[in-house]
Amino acid sequence: MAKFLFSLRNVPDDEAEEVRALLSANDIPFYETSAGNWGISTPAIWLEDEAESERARRLISDYQVERAKTQRAAYEQMRSEGKTKTLFDAVKEQPLRVVFLVLFIGLILYFTVKPFLDLAG
Repeated sequence: MAKFLFSLRNVPDDEAEEVRALLSANDIPFYETSAGNWGISTPAIWLEDEAESERARRLISDYQVERAKTQRAAYEQMRSEGKTKTLFDAVKEQPLRVVFLVLFIGLILYFTVKPFLDLAG
């Protein structure tokens, strides 16, 4: 029977590809499911053989520890070089979007708080 191994929802393409390569390199049979036409299903990697579950989980766990280290180092390098994106950069790149989002958040806050203010007054 198939066994769920790894969710692909919100996983970067390079990480998903590396997980696929890791399983293939270790001769662990697997298949994938997509999110479906409406994106409501679970995109995931499933093991064909449940007996491989422990070994596959160990491999992926080790891989994720190493990936976290490399990604953290890459982020620190970008940060030290001043290449990380800040809020100010986002405002410079898309000022209208930022203004729209701030107005939208204000509107939501207004309609959330207004009934309570009406009760107090």
